[in-house]
Amino acid sequence: MKIEIKNCSQCGSSKIDFAIPPGDNKKRYICRSCNFIHYQNPNIVAGCILEWEGKILLCKRAIEPRLNYWTLPAGFLENEEPLEFGAARESKEEANAYSNDLRIFSIYSLIHISQIYIMYYGTLKDGKHSPGLEESFETKLYAQEEIPWDELAFPIITENLKLFFDKEKTDKPHTGTVDKVGDEYKIIRS
Repeated sequence: MKIEIKNCSQCGSSKIDFAIPPGDNKKRYICRSCNFIHYQNPNIVAGCILEWEGKILLCKRAIEPRLNYWTLPAGFLENEEPLEFGAARESKEEANAYSNDLRIFSIYSLIHISQIYIMYYGTLKDGKHSPGLEESFETKLYAQEEIPWDELAFPIITENLKLFFDKEKTDKPHTGTVDKVGDEYKIIRS
């Protein structure tokens, strides 16, 4: 997902070229006034699969995109925030949920939207959860047969839940890519 740069964030100039900078091999937005190169890199999403007594915590989204659909607690990593802190923060913000034993579960590249999606796995502390202030209408623990599969917000959520319920928990994180071709999502596990 490329964002067109129209003004330089360093000097404010509107003299922006889309060209290959010296020593590079890819087109970038370059300010002709101050020579600042505007790199565009993937966003990192961190989240958690939290389990309690064989059930998984899901949140019903109170924000777009995919309002009223179910998801795992996850969101964009903040600048200067360690990855595991971001995953834990998102669980707190979206579901007032905590875990003391988080470990990496999966790392996926979502090519079509330039995101890296990193999910942690852990035990929901004391089984407690409730909707976050602004991002979730509802939180609920689901057994595998209760998951509202047709109401999940994103293909990557479905992929992570399938991996989890396939009992493919290993010491190494699951990895793969998700891409969108037309209206279809293509998921490749590494």
